[in-house]
Amino acid sequence: MITIEQVGMDQAEVVFEFVDRLLRELREEQEAYDGLDTARLRRHWASGDDRFTAFTAQEENGDVVGVLTLAECFAIYAGGRYGVINELYVAEMHRSQKVGEKLVQAAREYATGKGWQRIDVTAPAGEKWRRTVRFYERLGFVFTGPKLKLRL
Repeated sequence: MITIEQVGMDQAEVVFEFVDRLLRELREEQEAYDGLDTARLRRHWASGDDRFTAFTAQEENGDVVGVLTLAECFAIYAGGRYGVINELYVAEMHRSQKVGEKLVQAAREYATGKGWQRIDVTAPAGEKWRRTVRFYERLGFVFTGPKLKLRL
């Protein structure tokens, strides 16, 4: 049985580990990836800002098998505050077992509690990632277009 738990800084290492796995899996689609600057990430997470939260999916024995991170944003077009799923990763041997769905459901419940009217997510482009896009569409997400970024 899989349980979902909202976690804080005490679980930062496992969250970072799973996000690192995600980024390594995506690496071929992005620029070179040199790993996470966990010291910097810890400082930002510990800043007391409640606009970031993380959830873990755990087996009965406590082993973590998935992670989802969620950030709060504000936009007029979105009607105010809304959420963005920044990272979602499920260990390969636990995929297609509704672990990701349970993590997204936890994010939905959290968002409802915050009064948000929407959650956004960006999925990788390309045929290789079509399954990921279908996963989100099956959960009610609607494709709205590509995302662009500017490195500073």
